[in-house]
Amino acid sequence: MNKVVQNADEAIKDIQDGAVLMLGGFGLCGIPENCITALVKKEVKNLTCISNNAGVDDFGIGLLLQKRQLKKMIASYVGENSEFERQLLSGELEVELIPQGTLATRCLAAGYGFPVFYTPAGVGTEVAQGKEVRNFNGKDYLMEYAFDADFSIVKAWMGDTHGNLIFKETARNFNPLVAMAGRITIAEVEKLFPAGQLDPNIIHTPGIYVHRIFQGSNYEKRIEQRTVRKRK
Repeated sequence: MNKVVQNADEAIKDIQDGAVLMLGGFGLCGIPENCITALVKKEVKNLTCISNNAGVDDFGIGLLLQKRQLKKMIASYVGENSEFERQLLSGELEVELIPQGTLATRCLAAGYGFPVFYTPAGVGTEVAQGKEVRNFNGKDYLMEYAFDADFSIVKAWMGDTHGNLIFKETARNFNPLVAMAGRITIAEVEKLFPAGQLDPNIIHTPGIYVHRIFQGSNYEKRIEQRTVRKRK
């Protein structure tokens, strides 16, 4: 029942070339910094990465892009990464852009075991190309497939040795969905407790979804931009 591993290197040791990864986080908030660093160090290649965003040039998933470790990026927002733009325009990187709600629901469907779902998002746009469209009660819907990922990698504020997780504020946006969705879920946490010490009433992700957990370190916790109003 104890799911604790020593560090990020041990947690990602069986991620091989060509793996499909889902990474939690929103913008640069709540991203699994330690595991991303370990993947860069391991130099695995031809990865498919599913994430809300693609990081920035020198941080987050942007580090994997710098090292040419990604074959395909599946995301809803990619606007802060010039290296991503360069690889996309040069044809080096395959890209699938997805409406954010659809991306979230494809994660959720994978966690629930649903193979497909129907959504009106994207009907009549480029998003609909090559996809089945069905009409329900006079309205068209796209059929979208649940994600099929080898590994989910998330970052939480607190966790315990059974894998129960608590996320903090904005980091809760995509991490709980991603944690449900992979065949193997890896969680890095800021604070790790013995099982039974976390209040069960505030657990966001139950440990049944988590296979490996470790206490991370040296989190930068960057934000993309900080805009403040000038004092009068």
